[in-house]
Amino acid sequence: MAESAELFSQLVIVLLFVSFLQFVAGLVLAQIFGRRVSRVDKWVLVWLFYDAIVHFTFEGPFVYFSLVGTVAKSDSLLTEVWKEYGKADSRWLHSDPTIVSLEILTVVLDGLLCLVAVYAICKDKHYRHIVQITLCVCELYGGWMTFCPEWLTGSPSLDTSNALYLWIYLIFFNGLWVVVPGLLMLQSWGELRDLHRGTRKTKQK
Repeated sequence: MAESAELFSQLVIVLLFVSFLQFVAGLVLAQIFGRRVSRVDKWVLVWLFYDAIVHFTFEGPFVYFSLVGTVAKSDSLLTEVWKEYGKADSRWLHSDPTIVSLEILTVVLDGLLCLVAVYAICKDKHYRHIVQITLCVCELYGGWMTFCPEWLTGSPSLDTSNALYLWIYLIFFNGLWVVVPGLLMLQSWGELRDLHRGTRKTKQK
């Protein structure tokens, strides 16, 4: 019990609750803007809204404070989430150039692609799956480049001795941006395959 209390401090509980509220916000926005889309696409909208919210509200401040200083030296409440996450991966505390470079692209490019994908789904635009695939590739590539260099050097910045840091911070939250983009790419693959088959049948007639 003492170990659990130490792991889940008041700050950790607050930050996890904020993450939950971000997901709820994505759920609500998907219900509002996705009234005319299929059930599957409504869940895609939930993810895209949640994804955009995380990029702009969590990662956006990280980029700003990393460019003007470091997360570790900042007194802003907006950096508390990264000070906590930095216990699992210290690169986020000290403006690691690779991390900051990736996060700039994540906030600007991925964040905007999320919004474009939302619009494309809600308005049934022809470019929806091109945008969706591009976004997924960017996020999978970002995850790979975040961790692969660290693994190749023996993971000196990662602390995996703590269950919270390993399973929640590193595996769960980072794993979301592997599993969900992977599933969305499969969805796009299937849709484009079916479209191609339909086009071929039409031409053969």
